[in-house]
Amino acid sequence: MSRRLLAAVAAAALTLGLAACGDPSEGTKTDPPPSIDIGQSDGGGDGGASDGGGDEGSTEAAPDIPAPDPADYPGMDEQTPEGAEQAFKYFWDVAIVGYMTGDPGVLAELSDPECANCEAMRVEIEELGESGGYWGETNVDFVDSSARNTSGEHQVLAECAILVGEHVEPAADGAGMKNVEASTLIATGGLDWVNGSWLVSDFASSVQSEEL
Repeated sequence: MSRRLLAAVAAAALTLGLAACGDPSEGTKTDPPPSIDIGQSDGGGDGGASDGGGDEGSTEAAPDIPAPDPADYPGMDEQTPEGAEQAFKYFWDVAIVGYMTGDPGVLAELSDPECANCEAMRVEIEELGESGGYWGETNVDFVDSSARNTSGEHQVLAECAILVGEHVEPAADGAGMKNVEASTLIATGGLDWVNGSWLVSDFASSVQSEEL
């Protein structure tokens, strides 16, 4: 992992309350991820792309984008840090496609029922689907990721960096679409092994305006 990414992830971990030491009860909840357009990945999330850039958005039918394939994330069903890393990337791939289509897919199945941020993101995606204000397609790459066991509130701390190209998304005031410059989404999540699979129990995310 690059030093820049490590520093950004460490900052996200502090806001999430997922440090490997300290009192687990001191963990804090965070807001849902910033509104950005994030597209589908492939090959385990390492270099997915969708054409379109920032020149169009959709208020009509959602684009025909296939749901992420779990097979692209080998090992995510294994109770190891590497399995949690793959599961966290799959979680974001599902969310990514959701923002482009208005369909949260299996996001709820990948989330702990107590994960308030996960539920907020799922609801936001559903609302996009209901309004038809889908975010424009764009190029997306998972550029880095890692995971480690912790002694804190959650069993594993996972991180990933997602490079998002220029795109358009609905304006906050509802007045059409707005252009959004290319950026890097840094996501940190706490995952727990529950009934034979990894679930995202909480996450934090932030956007870096410059590429890593």
